[in-house]
Amino acid sequence: MFSKILIANRGEIAVRVIRACREMGIESVAVYSDADAHALHTTLANQRVRIGPAAAAESYLSVEAIMGAARATGAQAVHPGYGFLSENPDLPSACTDAGITFIGPPADVINSMGSKIGARRLAQAAGVPVVPGETPGDQSDAAIVDAVRRVGFPVLLKPSEGGGGIGMKTVRDDASLANAIAQARREATGAFGDGTLYAERLVEKPRHVEFQILADHHGNVVHLFERECSIQRRHQKVIEETPSTAVTPALRQRMGEAAVAIARAAGYRNAGTVEFLLDGAGDAARFYFLEMNTRLQVEHPVTEQVTGVDLVRAQIAVASGERLLWGQDALNQRGHAIEARVYAEDPARHDLPQAGPLLLYREPSMPGIRVDAGVVEGSEVSVHYDPLLAKLIAWGETREAARRRALAALRSYPILGLRTNVALLIELLEHPRFIAGSIDTGFLEEEGDAIRAGLSAETPPVVEAVADAARAPRAGPMGSAEPGPSGPATTDPWTSLRGVRV
Repeated sequence: MFSKILIANRGEIAVRVIRACREMGIESVAVYSDADAHALHTTLANQRVRIGPAAAAESYLSVEAIMGAARATGAQAVHPGYGFLSENPDLPSACTDAGITFIGPPADVINSMGSKIGARRLAQAAGVPVVPGETPGDQSDAAIVDAVRRVGFPVLLKPSEGGGGIGMKTVRDDASLANAIAQARREATGAFGDGTLYAERLVEKPRHVEFQILADHHGNVVHLFERECSIQRRHQKVIEETPSTAVTPALRQRMGEAAVAIARAAGYRNAGTVEFLLDGAGDAARFYFLEMNTRLQVEHPVTEQVTGVDLVRAQIAVASGERLLWGQDALNQRGHAIEARVYAEDPARHDLPQAGPLLLYREPSMPGIRVDAGVVEGSEVSVHYDPLLAKLIAWGETREAARRRALAALRSYPILGLRTNVALLIELLEHPRFIAGSIDTGFLEEEGDAIRAGLSAETPPVVEAVADAARAPRAGPMGSAEPGPSGPATTDPWTSLRGVRV
């Protein structure tokens, strides 16, 4: 087992890995940019190393800076988290060259599965269905047009590289095809340095269902069941849950076996996720391979809550050479879990990202609730990175119990200083279609405007009053300011604003 691990990330996932290291008796090394000099993850780790200025390209995306920090601190392994360099094969290659273990799959596997075109071919070779489509060897605009017409409208133009929905364009007719190709190629080249495109038949109103897999270095591969991730905003997930309301035991077995077959065909090791589009529900539903994420997912906690498996500990154990602790028959689902992503953004203003200090931040504490956060009260939310503050995970014996717990927790989650999407999350969890489990990837596109119309863009007066109180210095016994451990502390507005009813 390792004695020291460097976490090549920031925010809540860095905090999550650091805490796992602490539980396992492993020293942790945090890296930080100038914007994160006082971030939570830097205070929790055993060591911290500055890796550059605020710009991600010069810090968290710099393989050279990460490897320099690993060598300087004597780290034996590097955990990439998710995002940033987690799916860049240059990092595991550099780790191998330096004699440092990369906690994830080998570089060649990341490289092969990072190409959506290559991943589709591998899935087909493994006998797993893919959405009908074409990848023309000739990548001229004319060849893409011909491929689209052969596939048939409506189609989805997709870049071969990257993810997050960047460069994906829905095309329903010839009139919009040329412009869609130009836009898709421009966005893909700008984001990933590769404008290769392919055409895929658009599956109308599918569900996004993914399977968590784990593979060790001894040939053992298991899946840890599915996650429903259909509630998305511009291809970014907002709420995830497990089990899926659309998946029956028979369908679960078929999809799980397909996920394991893909992992075996790829020579996969460590944690990964196989994503599918699900057309329909129940035993007769059809599923298609979408892509494989060669890293830990943001939504991994829901799987942990229903299986009892700590995925980060498993990642570290597998990377150190240990065998998986369980075979497929030993794994099962217990209860239901729902995750809601809490963002610093204003849903009433088209999800405009927010930045600034968290004047008040109090996480709910109640049975069945887990909060994975990268911030504390007083943290500064930067303009430089993704505005994810935390993930609230609710577990219950049934889906309805988990849903009600999530609602209760979100209503007991005061955050002041900047706007968040908590009100939107509450509306989503209370929506009749969510309650019924009747959701698909178009849910927010169809229902979002109506939901947002009920969200006020104005700050209620009582919230303004609480924010003002949070900014005020704390009064000491004689009425003087009472300094905290790192400067003037703030009062607790919930106890100081007597007479104000919320």
